[in-house]
Amino acid sequence: MLATLIKNLFDANEREVKKLRRMVDDVNALEEQFKKLDDEALKAKTQEFKDRLAKGETLDDIQPEAFATVRETGRRVMGMRHYDVQLVGGLVLHQGRIAEMKTGEGKTLVATSAMYLNALEGKGAHLITV
Repeated sequence: MLATLIKNLFDANEREVKKLRRMVDDVNALEEQFKKLDDEALKAKTQEFKDRLAKGETLDDIQPEAFATVRETGRRVMGMRHYDVQLVGGLVLHQGRIAEMKTGEGKTLVATSAMYLNALEGKGAHLITV
């Protein structure tokens, strides 16, 4: 009984990790395309996403492109590219869950992807780091 419970718990966790990895793969697949955009085209993505949301798409629909936008912007502006694990953290935050990270693992960078995505709806988004 206990072995079955433990197996189910870890199987569910592994399924979730695989799902998150697929989502990160979707962002990674866009990286070269977004690197080729000039600054104005990259900036214009924000309005494009807002327009798509207004036409009925969801945050989850635009999530890969939004995360790719944030990753490329971070690379250009701060010289910091989101690592895959940081994208996973952003996905977890977007889903309303808690992402535990140690000092130096890039919590603030993680938050930028989820913050940007959720701010696109224009309802306000708040970020507190300590």
